[in-house]
Amino acid sequence: MSSQFLVRIATPDDSDAIGAVLTASYPALMSGSYTDAVMAATLPLMTKANPVLLDSGRFYIAFEPGGQAVGCGGWSHERPGSEERETGLAHIRQFATHKDWVGQGVGRTLFEACAEAARQEDVGRFEVYASLNGEGFYAALGFETIAPFDAQIGETPLPSIRMVCDLR
Repeated sequence: MSSQFLVRIATPDDSDAIGAVLTASYPALMSGSYTDAVMAATLPLMTKANPVLLDSGRFYIAFEPGGQAVGCGGWSHERPGSEERETGLAHIRQFATHKDWVGQGVGRTLFEACAEAARQEDVGRFEVYASLNGEGFYAALGFETIAPFDAQIGETPLPSIRMVCDLR
């Protein structure tokens, strides 16, 4: 399926394209899992490209043949929202597929790019704070559910699922 699109490392110049993917993805795909109040409070923060991720060399963007960005996602050694690190563990970050490209292999290809790069940096396990609607996607990639918890998005708790995946 990856022949349908190109995946490359994102740069700060991709900020607007990534914001467009996040805006096309999160509101449409998350609305059935969250209240209007939670969506209104979290989406303005979640639909902006994270500059730290864009500077990391560990964040990817996917384009369809016509050049439109259709997906994004990356990983970090640091646990989201902190500087905390655990040897051998990395964290999946800000994954999104444009709503019109869901189910076409974009997310899986982005994940495979992340996993390959992480293995090269001696990472043996990924952790993700999955949105409620994203749990099935991550389970299909081999992630196991650890526990529900509230991820903090600004001042608002976002009900999420902590999941892990062995990369070896």
